[in-house]
Amino acid sequence: MEPIEQHTGKKLCIVGASGKLGRYMVQHALDRGYEVVGVCREKSIPKLADYADRITIIGGQTNDREVIKKAVEGCDAVLTVLVPWGVQDYSSGTARAVIDFAKPDARLIFSCGWHITRDGRDKYSRLLKAQVAFARFMRITRLIDLDDQYRATDLIFNSGTRWTVVRGSDLEEGPSQGLPVWTRHVGDPVLESNMTRRTDFALFMVEAAGNDALVQEAPAIVGCQTPSALAHKQAAA
Repeated sequence: MEPIEQHTGKKLCIVGASGKLGRYMVQHALDRGYEVVGVCREKSIPKLADYADRITIIGGQTNDREVIKKAVEGCDAVLTVLVPWGVQDYSSGTARAVIDFAKPDARLIFSCGWHITRDGRDKYSRLLKAQVAFARFMRITRLIDLDDQYRATDLIFNSGTRWTVVRGSDLEEGPSQGLPVWTRHVGDPVLESNMTRRTDFALFMVEAAGNDALVQEAPAIVGCQTPSALAHKQAAA
């Protein structure tokens, strides 16, 4: 196993720290020596009880500009889970606040799904298109607004900041298999398996904070041990 690169002395903020993905990011960041600030809704703070004495926790809505301003102050990187909750511009409000208040040279890492496209060159399966259409239809419930994720990522792509938008496949639980593989466009055969361990999605997010090769990239990822990833590795060899 390769040694874990340490980032002692660097400060990292995780917006959406109490969720499943967020908690994995907290652990990976601590393992790498980051000072961690976690942001989550007040009612979700108990989910971070295992880390309460190791990180700074700021409670509040993640699209609250004052909450984000306080949380990202002095941070070298900000990792944000873009969640399409409600119809109050939750994702885009969060993204705009992070962009506005993070340090000019901070690494800004955002998570979303494969449905987001940067340049329109992604090729989607009928199943994924149907899933996206259904999610957009669910806006009538006022619980989900997938279009707001599109607005959020458009803000990010046009921001000129040191951003990375990590586009994830379907997720599963299980022990880490290692850093996922990535490609620039959905539809690449390496992504065919469409599965990543959630802990490894979080690992990619944290590793991206220290990888300048991913600045202003929108990598679509898949688990490194999935059949399609292994087939790609074998073909490359």
